[in-house]
Amino acid sequence: MRTPFDTELQDRLMRYAAIDTQSDESSTSQPSTACQLDLSRLLVTELEGMGASDVHLTDYGVVLATVPATAQGPVIGLCAHVDTAPQFNATGVRPRLIKGYNGGDITFPDAPERRLGADISPHLNACVGHDLITASGTTLLGGDDKAGVSIIMTAARHLLANPDIPHGELRLAFTPDEEIGRGVDPRLPKDMACDFAYTFDGSRPGEVEHETFSGDRGIVTIKGVSIHPGWAKGKLVNAMHLAARVIETLPQKNMTPETTKGTEGFIHATDISGDAAQVRLGFILRDFEREGLKKKGDILRSVCELVGLSEPRAEITCEITPQYRNMRYWLEKDMTPVHLAHTALRDAGLEPRSVPIRGGTDGSRLTEMGVPCPNIFTGMQEIHGPLEWISVQDMGKAAEVAIYLVQRAVAGPGPRG
Repeated sequence: MRTPFDTELQDRLMRYAAIDTQSDESSTSQPSTACQLDLSRLLVTELEGMGASDVHLTDYGVVLATVPATAQGPVIGLCAHVDTAPQFNATGVRPRLIKGYNGGDITFPDAPERRLGADISPHLNACVGHDLITASGTTLLGGDDKAGVSIIMTAARHLLANPDIPHGELRLAFTPDEEIGRGVDPRLPKDMACDFAYTFDGSRPGEVEHETFSGDRGIVTIKGVSIHPGWAKGKLVNAMHLAARVIETLPQKNMTPETTKGTEGFIHATDISGDAAQVRLGFILRDFEREGLKKKGDILRSVCELVGLSEPRAEITCEITPQYRNMRYWLEKDMTPVHLAHTALRDAGLEPRSVPIRGGTDGSRLTEMGVPCPNIFTGMQEIHGPLEWISVQDMGKAAEVAIYLVQRAVAGPGPRG
């Protein structure tokens, strides 16, 4: 159950999680928030201290480093993101350790009304006896993806301290702004300079993912007619009323996150801002196929046109921009990195499971830009909310997989499966 890496992983995640790194989609800076650089600079210091080479923080906010080769083999990239999701409070994170979880419900010291149990998060049943890390109840934990950062840093330190372990050159990349779809700068593939890569940004032990959603961002802007409400009859056009009509006109059944599962896509209203004069609505559009994604964009545009026809004095615009595409389109042409990961998982005593991700990773963009990049589990659970938790032992298994992975890359993957 326990691994040689547990203590180090526990220490790293709890230190990293306490640093505010929340990204901000409304910002135009790169990275979107300066606080992300607090963790990035710490990683630079720690990488230099453990003996990594070529360590630097790029002007686009990515920490890059090299673990030199000890054997002939492909150059492999290992990637994780430092930012945390903007959907829930991530300031003032107070990580806490639950040693030897004994089953039952977990409560939270700063939010006693909250409760986490196996009925909410079934993987808890598999983690009785494990050491768990959660936040205190008023913030997310940020294991997405500081768990991945911790795993890669721990594996890198172990390899640097044990040069007798055979592996090719490893290129490490810690990116900002993954949660807002801006983690992979166009310069990153060239700067990583690897044959293929892996993100450590997945969930349950055993998961190796090579299929993600394709994603677009939709921004709807509604301009009404503003006038003093006392003299508004026949003149005022309230943008908030029209925004509500857009939301209500969109299909609800089998078209929102809460009504879909598996390979079903959705249209998700993520944010709203404005007033009676002007409103901005944010949406994310997701589907596993290009055709399905296009249809969802067409639906959003047609609803905006329909609501606009009902009030010609208003101005309604709908702008849809690409975010990322299903990595399967490229990986299915050469599944070698996936087969290699499957073999490494079996070396670690795990049975590989490849399921489509109802989300995306930096690997989606890297793969699209020419760096094949499947996704490997970290153990993170109930992410993007106050019930987020992770097993230290699950993280330990992911670190073991990383060590086996780089060795398998020079020894050969063995039978495919």
